[in-house]
Amino acid sequence: MSIIEKAIEKMNKKSTVEASVEKHLSASRPEATAPRQSQVKEQVSRQATPAHERTLTETKNTVAKSIKLDFNILRNAGMVVPDNTRSRIADEYRLIKRPLIMNAFAQGATIVEHANMIMVTSSVPGEGKTFSAVNLAMSIALERDKHVLLVDADVARPSVSKLLHLGKNPGLIDMLVDDNVEFGDVVLKTNVPNLSILPSGKTHPHSTELLSSNEMARLTDELSRRYSDRIVIFDSPPLLATTEAGVLANHMGQVVMVVESGKTQQKLVKEALSRLNGPEIIGFILNKTIGGVMGGEYDYSYGYYGGGYASGE
Repeated sequence: MSIIEKAIEKMNKKSTVEASVEKHLSASRPEATAPRQSQVKEQVSRQATPAHERTLTETKNTVAKSIKLDFNILRNAGMVVPDNTRSRIADEYRLIKRPLIMNAFAQGATIVEHANMIMVTSSVPGEGKTFSAVNLAMSIALERDKHVLLVDADVARPSVSKLLHLGKNPGLIDMLVDDNVEFGDVVLKTNVPNLSILPSGKTHPHSTELLSSNEMARLTDELSRRYSDRIVIFDSPPLLATTEAGVLANHMGQVVMVVESGKTQQKLVKEALSRLNGPEIIGFILNKTIGGVMGGEYDYSYGYYGGGYASGE
C-alpha cells in the first residue's frame, strides 16, 4: 500500500466523503463488512468534489498544517504575489508558464508521461532556480482551474523554506525514511488557495539513494496521477553541485533549466544537461537578461525543446 493510500485509509473514520462511499459499498454488497482499499479509492475518485475541497483531504489537521505566506515580504523581494498580478514579474511568468501548462496536460507538441511533474534546476548554485521555482508555482496557482504542489527537493540546502520564511518542518525525506509519516502529516496548506508546499524535511546522509528508491518512484507516480488538475513543481539542487538532481530528474516529465545570462558558461550548461537521462522535455529560463522579452531592464526569457537543448549562445 502506498503512502498516500495509507493516508486515505487512516482518514476513513473521520472523512464524510469516504464514509458515504463505505455506506454505498455496504448497501451494494451486504455480505462485505469492510470494503477493500481499492474500492474506496475508486469510489472517492468518482465523487464530483471540487478540486479546492479535495486538497483538504490531504491533511488530517488542516488548521495545524496551514501556513500564511507574507505577501509584503514576497512583493518586496520582487516576486509574484496574488494581489499584484499586473506587475512586470507576473507578466513575465505568464509567458514562462504557458508552454509548461500545455505540456503538463498533453496539449503541447510533445506528449510524455508525468508531464505535470516539473523539476526546476540549474547548472551551478546562484543562478536563481529557487526564485524561479517559487514564482512559477505562484503564477500557475493563480490559474482558476490549476492546483500546484511545490516540493522543496533541494534536500541538502532547503531553499524554498528559507525564501518563504517557513522555518523547519518535516517533509519529503521524513516520508521516505519513516513508513509512519504520511503525506497528510507533512504537506502545508497556504493562504494561496491553489498552492500547497511539501518541505524537504530533515537532512539525511543517503538522500541520493532515497530519491532513487522505489518508495520515491511510487510517491511521485501518485502525486502525478491522483488529481487531474495538479501540477507538481520540484525545486531541485543544481545538477553539477550534487548527485540528487540527476536522480530526481528520472521521475520528472519536464525539466526547467535556469541559466544566468552573461555569467553561466555554455560548457557548464552542456555538462549539466548531459546528466539528464529521463525527461523528454527540457526547457530553459534565461535569468537576469537585459532588455529581454518584456523590454525591461531586468527580465526573464523562456524556451523549451523536446528531447534536446539549444546549442547557441
